[in-house]
Amino acid sequence: MLWTLIKVLLFFALVAGLTWGAVWLLDVSGGMRIDAAGYEFTLGPLQVVIGLVALLFGLWLLLRLIGLTVALLRFLNGDETALSRHFDRNRERKGYQALAEGLTALASGESRIALSRVQKAERLLGKPELTDLLTAQAAEAAGDGARATAAYKRLLDHDATRFVAIRGLLAQKMAEGDRETALKLAEKAFALKPRHGEILDILLQLQSGAQDWKGARETLNAKMRAGSLSRDVFRRRDAVLALQEARGIFESGAITGAREAAIQANKQSPDLIPAAALAARTMALSGDAKGATRVLRKAWEMQPHPDLAAAFAGIVPEETPQARLKRFRSLTDLHPRDPETRMLLAELNIAAEDFPTARRVLGDLPDSHPTGRALALMAAVARGEGADEAEVRGWLAKALVAPRGPQWCCDKCQAIHAAWTPVCDNCGGFDTLSWRAPPQIATPSPGGAELLPLLVNPPRVAEPEPAAGEKEAEPVDLAAIVRSAN
Repeated sequence: MLWTLIKVLLFFALVAGLTWGAVWLLDVSGGMRIDAAGYEFTLGPLQVVIGLVALLFGLWLLLRLIGLTVALLRFLNGDETALSRHFDRNRERKGYQALAEGLTALASGESRIALSRVQKAERLLGKPELTDLLTAQAAEAAGDGARATAAYKRLLDHDATRFVAIRGLLAQKMAEGDRETALKLAEKAFALKPRHGEILDILLQLQSGAQDWKGARETLNAKMRAGSLSRDVFRRRDAVLALQEARGIFESGAITGAREAAIQANKQSPDLIPAAALAARTMALSGDAKGATRVLRKAWEMQPHPDLAAAFAGIVPEETPQARLKRFRSLTDLHPRDPETRMLLAELNIAAEDFPTARRVLGDLPDSHPTGRALALMAAVARGEGADEAEVRGWLAKALVAPRGPQWCCDKCQAIHAAWTPVCDNCGGFDTLSWRAPPQIATPSPGGAELLPLLVNPPRVAEPEPAAGEKEAEPVDLAAIVRSAN
């Protein structure tokens, strides 16, 4: 407000000063006399002032005309001038307009139009670091992989666009299935931006696929430092990677190194069944039977599993069936009603030839949870008790068509795996396998009575006595059929 008042006062002061000066010049006597070419001119004071102003204006106009002429000559010579800058601004405006139209066309799915607009923008702007990126994306959308690759390679020359170029080439190699080149590109992208979440995920996936477990653990630590993983998830996944690293060391014959890695994996994730089994196995080979028993008991308490039972049996491989049955009480007493515990006890009693106890332990399991394993155990019990061949065949036929029970299933794609792996062979999911019954298919397969009616419900016909000197026919080995079907 004060500044506005000052400007108004200054304006009035200037007008008053000019008015006073003009009045003063009119009142001044005398003037200026000019003789030129025989003519004499007499000018008053005010006329002198006006003439001087006109002369100065003419000189200024002459200088401007001279400057314009020089600028025109420089423009024609190719030098930068105001005129050239005017045309440059006009060309730049049209170039950015074409670039904006290309972005809009690409977002609208019109890749061909986007390519034409970006070509125009490239011609007008002359800034490949801007237009090459849009060219690559538009070419990818149009299915022109070669052109997109060329554009990405040009972007590698600029520091500001090098990461974008590597990321684009990485996506292309992943789509082509060239995982070896993709791994190298992912490592370069990680070196440029070690906290980029997408690059970390891709690098971890590629390293796991290449079985580079040590590198995968370093990448997992980087994800943890970047804050993209919770501590619980980090410990679980690091345990999975440590387990795979321990497996590699174990296969190379270094028992001590494998034991340390397996124990570390088991400590980080006690519910990881393969880690507990490998840790117990390496500890037993090193002579630490008590430590192996402790690890397996803790894992069995969380979830009974056949791999844990096999590892527990491997602690003392040379023992009698009765001694093994007694030693296994430390496991079977933890979850006595669990189906896995009951089938394990039945198997141990069958090995000890205590078939009535095996039947009692199984109880109603063949009816309430009729899995192939439970039914096969019932066939073994029936054979051990001396049941007729028809009953044994019936149990084996039911086992042939019964569900397999819990298996390693992928939580992402529901694919079934014969053994646990860190990466799903079907969908590539990392640490997605869990021990559970697979989901039922939409159309159930035929049951035992429909598929094998004569074996599941055999006719009760008395078998004729073999004639004197005639050899009795050998029973059909359906166990071999069951093994081949599984």
